[in-house]
This record gives sequence, structure tokens and C-alpha cells, in this order.
Amino acid sequence: MPTFEYAPAPESTAVVTIADNYGLYIGGEWVDGHGTPFATINPATGEQLSTVAEASEADVDAAVRAARTAYTRVWSKTSGADRGKFLFRIARIMQERSRELAVLETLDNGKPIKETRDFDVPTAAAHFFYHAGWADKLEYAGLGSNVRPHGVVGQVIPWNFPLLMLAWKIAPALACGNTVVLKPAETTPLAALLFAEICEQAGLPPGVVNIVTGAEATGQAIVDHPGIDKIAFTGSTAVGKQIARSIAGTDKVATLELGGKAANIIFDDAPIDQAVEGIVGGIFFNQGQVCCAGSRLLVQENIADDVVRRLKRRLSTLRLGDPLDKNTDVGAINSQQQLDRITELVAAGEAEGAARWDTGCPLPKNGFWFRPTLFTEVSQSHRIAQEEIFGPVLSVLTFRTPGEAIAKANNTSYGLSAGVWTEKGSRILWVADQLRAGVVWANTFNRFDPTSPFGGYKESGYGREGGRHGLAAYVTTSPGTDQ
Repeated sequence: MPTFEYAPAPESTAVVTIADNYGLYIGGEWVDGHGTPFATINPATGEQLSTVAEASEADVDAAVRAARTAYTRVWSKTSGADRGKFLFRIARIMQERSRELAVLETLDNGKPIKETRDFDVPTAAAHFFYHAGWADKLEYAGLGSNVRPHGVVGQVIPWNFPLLMLAWKIAPALACGNTVVLKPAETTPLAALLFAEICEQAGLPPGVVNIVTGAEATGQAIVDHPGIDKIAFTGSTAVGKQIARSIAGTDKVATLELGGKAANIIFDDAPIDQAVEGIVGGIFFNQGQVCCAGSRLLVQENIADDVVRRLKRRLSTLRLGDPLDKNTDVGAINSQQQLDRITELVAAGEAEGAARWDTGCPLPKNGFWFRPTLFTEVSQSHRIAQEEIFGPVLSVLTFRTPGEAIAKANNTSYGLSAGVWTEKGSRILWVADQLRAGVVWANTFNRFDPTSPFGGYKESGYGREGGRHGLAAYVTTSPGTDQ
């Protein structure tokens, strides 16, 4: 087939100013951290972008005290209508600075600019718009009587969607009247630090939002601090379990959104070409670095060869390269550590007998890269079918009957998401009812909206984020009432 080459269309970095050094944002002021500063780098080139302060336990304590002061003196006394105005203002500023945010996110994370521009930033702003509307209506949300905020919320977010995860956490917390101490991932802190500037621009009272940067020790200091009333965490299952152990026996409450190993189920009456696009979006979006990625493809046996053939042809058209190029479909892996993890599990898949296929496309010399990869002849016992790879790697399994599809889909320790492709509405409803997954997409995949709750079962965590259900995690009610 003839192929067409596109001229490079790089997004300009001139819209972003990255400082040489960043401090911590505590109590409405930029302060020095007392830990060891660390570098944040561009995953696509390996070049250093900036040096970022590390928050020590003392710095975390200062942030918690600032949040408590802001909560007691200002935010808890601010009406819901006025809180909503602040959130509306933040959302508007995010829209106005959307190009800047998109470029910065791509530089720091490695994902393609068309994803940050068209999904991450608009959806992040949408969360602030949506929760702004709830701020003065909490008593009508069906959350119980005498609804009130927890107080100071500690939030730890991952590196795969730095700005979007920040919005998922901060928007409902502020709407419900809480103040926040947030720690971004150590490999992607820049969007959160720019968000601190947006809070200043919006006139948010000092101490309502505090940003402390650092690695695992900083996050643990937030979890362990006695002044934190609620923990919100998105990240790995291993860290989520550690957090659950840390807060056991305390008065703290938590929402944990953890790993996943989603099944994407294709029945023989599915629209195949449409399903192939859904498969590609489900696993290769953000280089597969998505907790709800459709990393297990379950295809009905009689159409499996056709689906795999069409899928390989579609993967051959994906463009891997400079994330700032608007033509790029697959960007860089976020870090060397994550690339090593992907490489290890792919090697295990080959060693266990699965058949590997990749696009064979050239990889840039610098940075962290991995080709879109497909495994066939995969069995349920293979590591690549059980462990979360968090990379652009798809495992293909087959089934004969709907019952077998359900059994294989549920044969995992995770339960975050799933997809089902079929023309029969009754089958969609039956399958969705049988799947142990928090989110089930029908004839699509990886669709998100601020009005829809998101969360999982089993080792994918507990609690919901987004929608009316997500508000419940950020309020408490009178004893004996429904929550």
C-alpha cells in the first residue's frame, strides 16, 4: 500500500517559560525545600528541564499547617457560591493558558502534543467547571444530612496524567470546602507548579492549595502526618496497599485508585474496523501508560485471525517520534525505570512462549522509547496476561463462548475497567453485569467525563472519583446518616 509522509509540524516551545529552579508552594508563597533537589528531564530527549526542590518532613508539616490555617480562618467560612466562583476562575485561566499547559505537559511527560492539547488540558478544565457547579449544591447531591468537608486533604498523584489527575483531586476537594496539600510525581512536577501560578492568578486565598514536590519519602510524610484528615491517591497497587496499612487504626479516610489489567472483549458480531480503532486507543493512548488501558484483548475465536491481521495493519500506520510533532501518535516512555519494567515483562512474555510482533519502526537515539507491541498465543498464566505492564504492549487471548470470555476477563487480581464490543444491546448489558470492573465501556474505550464516576474493585482500589459519587469522598455527614 502507498504511504504518505507528512512534513514535520512541531509545536513551538516558545509559549512556555521553564525556570532553572523551582521551590515549594506553601501558604501562597514560594519557599525553598529542605530536602535534596532533583532534576526533571524531558523523556523524549533525556535533557534536563529544571531542578526541583524536595520537601522534607518539616516542609510537609509547614504545608499542612498552612492548609489548616486557611481551612479554619478562610475556606470553611467561604460560601459554596464563592468557592464555585474560584473554581470557575481557575477553569477559565486553564483554558486561556491551554497551549502553555499542553506544551509543558508534553515536555515533562513525553506524551504526544495532540493528546495533551485535545484531551488532558480540556478535560482538566472541564473538571473544574463541573465541580464549580456543585460547590453551592452539596445539600442536594444525596450525600446525607449536615454535609461538611473533612478539613485538610493530602493528595498524591501519578506521572501518567499529571495535570488531569491534579484536576480530578483538587477540583472536588475545593468544591466541598477542603484545603489541599498535593504532591505531584517526582518525574512530572512541572504542570503542578504551573497550576500553583494559576491559583495565584485566580486570587485563591493563600494556603487553600499547597504544592510540595519530592519522591516517595515526601508522599509518605503526607500520609503519616497527623494533621491530614483524608488521603487521595492514584498510583500503583503496591503503594496503595502501603498507604492502607499506614492509615489503619487512624481517623483518616482514603480513596485509592490503583492499577488495572483491563479486558477488551470483541464478539464475532462486533464492527471490526471500529473495534480495531477502539483497541488501538485503548492500549496505545499515552503509550499504554494508563491504569485502565485495555491491555488484554479477548477475541472470539472465529474472528481472531481477521482482527489480528487488521490490527497489525493499523499499528503499522502509527507514527512514533517527537511528542511535540502534531503528527505523532506514540510518544516517549516517561522514564528509564518504566522502560526497564516494560522491557523486562516483554522479555518474560517471549520466554514463556508467547509470539511477539512489533511495528519495527525506527526509534530515536535519545530518550526512552518502546515500539507498539503485540503478543499472540498468550495463555492466562503468562505474566504479560496477569501483571500490569503500563506500556504499549497488547496481549491477545481468544474465547469461544460468552461464559468463557467472562471467566477470562475476571481472572485477574484487578478490577478497574473493561470493554465489550457487540451489536447486541442485551449482550452488552449481560456482560457488563457479569464483569467485576468499576467502568465498562460498550463499543468504545477510554472515554471519560467529569460527570461519570471512576474507580475499581479488588486490587484496583476503592472509592470513586468524578460525578456525584466522587463528591462523597470529600465530605462527611452527621452520625447515623446515609453517605
